[in-house]
Amino acid sequence: MPAPASLDPRLLRAFLAVAEELHFTRAAARLYVAQQALSRDVRRLERELGAELFLRTTRQVALTADGERLLPHARRVLTAQDDLLAAFGQARPLLVDLNSAGLVTGRRVLHRARELAPDCELMARYESGLTGAAGELLAGRLDASFGRFAGLEPAVRSGLEQQPVRWEPMAVVLPDDHPLAPLPEVPVAALAGETVYAGAGNPRTREWTDLALHLFEGHGIRLASPLPLAVGDEEFERIMAKTRNPILAVVDFPAMPRTVLRPLVDPVPLSPVSLVWRKGLVHPGLDALRAAAAEITRAEKWLQRPTDRWCTADDDRVMSAQS
Repeated sequence: MPAPASLDPRLLRAFLAVAEELHFTRAAARLYVAQQALSRDVRRLERELGAELFLRTTRQVALTADGERLLPHARRVLTAQDDLLAAFGQARPLLVDLNSAGLVTGRRVLHRARELAPDCELMARYESGLTGAAGELLAGRLDASFGRFAGLEPAVRSGLEQQPVRWEPMAVVLPDDHPLAPLPEVPVAALAGETVYAGAGNPRTREWTDLALHLFEGHGIRLASPLPLAVGDEEFERIMAKTRNPILAVVDFPAMPRTVLRPLVDPVPLSPVSLVWRKGLVHPGLDALRAAAAEITRAEKWLQRPTDRWCTADDDRVMSAQS
């Protein structure tokens, strides 16, 4: 069969979603289309190319050799289309990860970006941590996220860019009857002997657990063992209520029932937050995000650090850089 004179980009998007998810149901949900319509588009693309792109069984979907051959070409074509549309103000929605719904920094930047670019659609997503989001960024399933850039593996960082946004003072969430709860601020040394939860075992938040280990070192603070991964605020609160371990957090952490949030001091530990995006991404929504982050950072003096502070050397180096 001769090669087609042209291909509908929609068919390539259908192929790419299935190729990356290796699951038709998940790919259809990602594209907000019915699974039947997605399957129809994939079959049409196979007919037009005269090649079988997927091996389908009742248990799994896998790429054929022709599917593997098409994959890098499809990515390049769709990236070029996105760039072209962005250049003429017809960009697709920008998908922005805010980690979790209650965190303030990313949400404020996103809200301001929407004000700066009202004609752009900026859609919020919640990937829990930057480690989890980074894989989605590199795969093109997300466009931007927020978090501790230095906590990512060097190979992952090489495919991303970042803009420092904020040094967030860290805090601890305590049961409201904990002996430290009456204190307005909790010295780091006062946590000696405590077992503190910092996301151990959650593959999406490894950068946060790593930061906690650096902070706890030399202070006699134990990292709480991995817990069942709790999805949603209600489940997280239920699990935390059962263990009654203090939780390492930031000062803007959302309120939880029967707990108090206390800033950490002596020194003030700082959690670095960067705006992170896929290298080479061109999108007016990203331009608005970067402008909003720079504006709020300046106005709130988010990159100023207290004299009595603690941060890691890697974080200090990354946050001193500017993409």
